Amino acid sequence: MTRRWLITGCSTGLGRALAEAVAASGQQVLATARNPETLEDLRDRYPSTLATCMLDVCDPDDCHNAVHAALARYGGVDVLVNNAGTGHFGAVEEVTEAELQAQLAVNLIAPWRLTRMVLPLMRAQGFGDIVMVSSTAGRMACPGLGAYSAAKYALEGMVETLSLELSGSGVHAMAVEPGMFQTEWGTSLTESTDHIPAYAGVVSPMLAGVRALKSLPVANPPELFAAELMRLIDSDERPIRMPIGTDAWTTLLDAAQRDYTALLNARQVPVPVPAPV
Repeated sequence: MTRRWLITGCSTGLGRALAEAVAASGQQVLATARNPETLEDLRDRYPSTLATCMLDVCDPDDCHNAVHAALARYGGVDVLVNNAGTGHFGAVEEVTEAELQAQLAVNLIAPWRLTRMVLPLMRAQGFGDIVMVSSTAGRMACPGLGAYSAAKYALEGMVETLSLELSGSGVHAMAVEPGMFQTEWGTSLTESTDHIPAYAGVVSPMLAGVRALKSLPVANPPELFAAELMRLIDSDERPIRMPIGTDAWTTLLDAAQRDYTALLNARQVPVPVPAPV
């Protein structure tokens, strides 16, 4: 089936791999980036199936223009992939309000905005897929990634709510949760300028690991993400949440077991009420 895709954050990493895979399959894709010049080679390689558009997801006008560009070029949107995102590193006490707001603007408010713009089109045609690129950090916290996790946890809450609201409409919402992938995410991570020595022993090892993510032999190639997401969209599967990558499954299964155990341990045991004398 030929679908019409709108993908954000296609200049590098997961978004670029997905845009190329979609175009190569013969489906139609509007690949977006803040600097669309980074996509010229893809546009030249797939002129009949891939178009590009400038999109800063934090700019409402850019979002509006991207949706209308998809309408003008392809006549609609069947799959919206909210992939654009950024990370920030700092202990909760170190992260300023401005740094937190920046994380929420890109990782939560922007996908919410684009979803609101695309949903009327999908509901009118009676089908469509809204895909939020979350993270294992959307279900499992890591030291130093509190602002990023807060945004991803909220994003997954949005997906769960949206799935209930769209019941019976033919439109589906799904959060995909990548594990470790060989992308620029770790190297482009911003850091809080205020470093508190008390947290160094906890957060420094995590920062070193994140910075080295792209070169880790155990990290997954972006092409795996593209292949798995396309498989999902081509299938009848529509899970609300879907880990992607072997490490993601292992990590989240361990986290689920931990949460289940903690929930059982927190359950209050009813205290027997003495019978009246």
